[in-house]
Amino acid sequence: MPRVFLAGIIQGSLPGLQVHPQTYRDRLREAIRSAMPDAEVFCPVEGHPNSPAYTQEQARDVFFHHIGVASESDLVVAFVPEASMGTAIEMYEAYRAGVPVLAISPMETNWSVKLLSERVFPDLAAFEAFAREGGLARLIAERRSR
Repeated sequence: MPRVFLAGIIQGSLPGLQVHPQTYRDRLREAIRSAMPDAEVFCPVEGHPNSPAYTQEQARDVFFHHIGVASESDLVVAFVPEASMGTAIEMYEAYRAGVPVLAISPMETNWSVKLLSERVFPDLAAFEAFAREGGLARLIAERRSR
């Protein structure tokens, strides 16, 4: 069963407890499960919808736990429409662990995006097409055969 980690912007540069809309996670989850019905998709927001309000200790535990899950997955899919420090760290640790990272971002020249990603998609529709065409399953199969 392939394990896929959904990385993506939550707070970004928003002040206070504000968060970006998280509806992209539903689209990513649907694209992944349609392409790989047996995939185990880990979404950090599902288990921690109020994480911006966590105490320092809670936040630290969750933050480092999620980084560990990303680095132990078979694939990281990162939605980065604008800079996201947490997502960049998840991408970096996954990359260091040899986990392929697929980024969905218009920031193709951003070093974190272009250097840590196996592939960069300009938008969700391009990622969804890649998934539909079997790209996710091929990528995971290639990684597992190494």
